[in-house]
Amino acid sequence: MADLKETLTGIAKAIVDNPDEVTVVENADDSSVDLVLSVAPDDMGMVIGRHGRIAKAIRTVMKAAATGSGKKVNVEIR
Repeated sequence: MADLKETLTGIAKAIVDNPDEVTVVENADDSSVDLVLSVAPDDMGMVIGRHGRIAKAIRTVMKAAATGSGKKVNVEIR
């Protein structure tokens, strides 16, 4: 099983200009994992993308990474 927190952190750090300011907080229970991604205010547009396309792609990749665990993953960007 892939570590979802590290996976999301790696994706976000590759996209932004300030990788040192990327943080991911993980809240997990029996059936789901909630990940909260925080980036620098200047990098918010890079993570969201035009019309939310990059944010949607990040969520899709994270759902694919979670398939082996049998849990649902929710990604929130702040």
